[in-house]
Amino acid sequence: MDIGDYRREYTKGGLKREDLTESPLELFEKWFKQAMDADIPDASAMTLATVSAEGKPTQRTVLLKLFDEKGFIFFTNYSSQKSHQISENPNVSLLFPWTQLERQIEINGTAEKISTAESLKYFLSRPRGSQLGAWASAQSSPISSRQILESQLNKIKNKFTQGEIPLPDFWGGYRVIPETIEFWQGGENRLHDRFEYTNHNGNWKIERLQP
Repeated sequence: MDIGDYRREYTKGGLKREDLTESPLELFEKWFKQAMDADIPDASAMTLATVSAEGKPTQRTVLLKLFDEKGFIFFTNYSSQKSHQISENPNVSLLFPWTQLERQIEINGTAEKISTAESLKYFLSRPRGSQLGAWASAQSSPISSRQILESQLNKIKNKFTQGEIPLPDFWGGYRVIPETIEFWQGGENRLHDRFEYTNHNGNWKIERLQP
């Protein structure tokens, strides 16, 4: 199928140097709030790219749960494919594709596990069903049917019938520590506006990139 003629113009506005903040985290927070105000579904969804020791890349969508000057945090099963690849190669990339606003944010950096205390704090804030699901699924492992998965969940429900559900020792968060953050705003005639922040010993250098 030839879809070469499937295109549209980007007309929602440009991005100028004077629109930027000294810290990329300030601009990220501003854009993130605008994405939520625009009712973008799953505004916190981001593509996470990891690379294996053999150099093979993998992508999946995860949800951002916290961000600050230290970095961007998501949670997962530490036995998952993404976790295995991060242990082999901590270099990762995040992408927020807010296409409704004709915007993208790309974050490149390294991923590291957060503390157990931080993971526990978030785990206890999750709905009970999500807590049970974390226990029930051996993420990324093959399974022959959904019935088996539901059976595993029922066993966990019977195991934790009362009281708080404990934090699994195989589940927790990663913090992506950014080295570069690029803000992309679509422009007419494919002359998009791109600004990249690069971290130099705690100081951010800003450059405009050609589209």
